[in-house]
Amino acid sequence: MKEQEIRPGQWTGPRYTPPEKELRLPLPFPEINEIDPRKLEKALLERIKELNCMYGMAILAERYSDSIEDFLRNLVNILPPSWQYPETTCARILFRGVTYKSREFRASQWRQSSRILVYNEPAGEVEVFYKEERPAQDEGPFLKEERLLLDAVAEQIGKIAVRISSEQELKDLNRQLTVEREALHEANMALRAVMARIEEEKRNINRSIQANVEKIIMPVLHALAMELPPSQKKYVDILTASLEEITSPFINRLSRSYLSLTPTEVRICKMIRGGMRTKEIAQILGIAMATVNRHREHIRRKLGLVNKEINLATFLQSSMWDQDVSGAGGAGS
Repeated sequence: MKEQEIRPGQWTGPRYTPPEKELRLPLPFPEINEIDPRKLEKALLERIKELNCMYGMAILAERYSDSIEDFLRNLVNILPPSWQYPETTCARILFRGVTYKSREFRASQWRQSSRILVYNEPAGEVEVFYKEERPAQDEGPFLKEERLLLDAVAEQIGKIAVRISSEQELKDLNRQLTVEREALHEANMALRAVMARIEEEKRNINRSIQANVEKIIMPVLHALAMELPPSQKKYVDILTASLEEITSPFINRLSRSYLSLTPTEVRICKMIRGGMRTKEIAQILGIAMATVNRHREHIRRKLGLVNKEINLATFLQSSMWDQDVSGAGGAGS
């Protein structure tokens, strides 16, 4: 282990450096060759204090698993009781610019420290002080076991800091993903609402165009066709058919769903749906009103309206026709 930089007031005597083989375990069980029962008991009590320190550290790591600040704030107070002279021991932890001190902290020249590494980079250090002079031991007034304990504490702080940092990053990432998912869901809902409004506007425009063509342009074309000579009438028929194909899905649906309807009956259905009376239809088509009435009877029969008190114009204009067409599938063929 590298020597720490000596600060003013820091212990300047020889520092205990454990053999390389002892560094493989956080707290290796020391060899006790003492046969004096009192000294043996004292050594065992010191080992118990060290174990209690590591156990308490594990409990704090679990209790404050989401806050390195709370963990270190509580950890610094369980270090002094683990040293040989707890009544005069105090501790300080410096971690990423923040200082945590034990109760009744007072720095002194009898100091022991160990560096904290996070991702193999220095992030702070753990310090233990004796506020009063004590007999010389392995490292100034400190035991070699206390050096091992301090190094183990610093190492565990680094590992716990890495774990808490990783878990916090994962939580932040999950939180960000949740926010983005909710924003995407709201955007999709808004987009669906916009698309629905667009579709509704398109339907309104189509209905408006269809109504204008059926009620304004088509009657004029039918009247014009009656005044033109046969050689020119075909152009009006072509224009009429083109307008019907573009603007009147009613005719296409009616022709597909009721295959038995003749082209004349389909045209009369369209005129009836547009609100034209029998006389107007007869004038436009150039046929007698009685012929129009016969066509109306045939249409009612083919649409399944015989003996039903349903007005033909109302049926063709209402949603009843849409429902009936969806299940007709070629009725009357």
